[in-house]
Formats: sequence, C-alpha cells, structure tokens
Amino acid sequence: MTREPTQVDVLDRLAAVIASRKRADPATSYVARLFADGPDAVLKKIGEEATETVMAAKDGVAPRIVAETADLWFHCIVMLAQHGLTPADVLDELARREGLSGLAEKAGRASSSPDAGPAPARRDEDSRRNGK
Repeated sequence: MTREPTQVDVLDRLAAVIASRKRADPATSYVARLFADGPDAVLKKIGEEATETVMAAKDGVAPRIVAETADLWFHCIVMLAQHGLTPADVLDELARREGLSGLAEKAGRASSSPDAGPAPARRDEDSRRNGK
C-alpha cells in the first residue's frame, strides 16, 4: 500500500534539495549562490520576501499571498540549512507550543530565554556627561 505524500513530505524534500545545493556550483544554482554569498544574503532575502508577503496580504489577492508566502518559507528553509536546522525542528517547536495560550507561551519565552542574556547596563547621567 502506497502512502500519500503529505505537506511535511514536501518540506522534507525541499530541505533535502536545499542542503544538497550547499555543495553545488554558485554559477548554476540559486541556492548555492545564496550560500556562497553568506548569511547576510539570505537574511536580506528573508526581509525582502517578508515585506512582499505583507504587501500581498494587504492587497488581499489570495494567489499572490500564497506565492509570496512560499517565497518567504523557501528562504527561511535556506536560513535554517545555514544553521544546520530543518523544517522538522520548527515543526517540533510548533508541536511543543500546541495547546498553549499564545500569551502564556510568549511570557514564558521572555522570562526564561537562555539566549536573552543579562539586560544591558544603563549608564547614569554622570557617566554620559563625562563621556564614559
């Protein structure tokens, strides 16, 4: 019996193709060119695609919203691959959050984020005046 492919299968296949393009020739592969141009190139594309997705949503044209969201997701998967991550890592995080109140989850992240580090020290008025 053959199993029908799922949307997760599509993400997994896309992630595998993107990962394989890390070693491809940048002259013949868009993804290889993104990898060769470094992390900032991918982040810039994510910013551009996010803006285009917002604009499409404001226009309310469903096919354009879908197309721009696909572009955004694609570039996010490239960014994940740059960091040795996959869509499965994101899906696992979404599954972990399932059933949690969005407000409670966000509050929990803010108070217990291991990456947050200490709050930056505030300089007092005398330090500012003395150029320190």
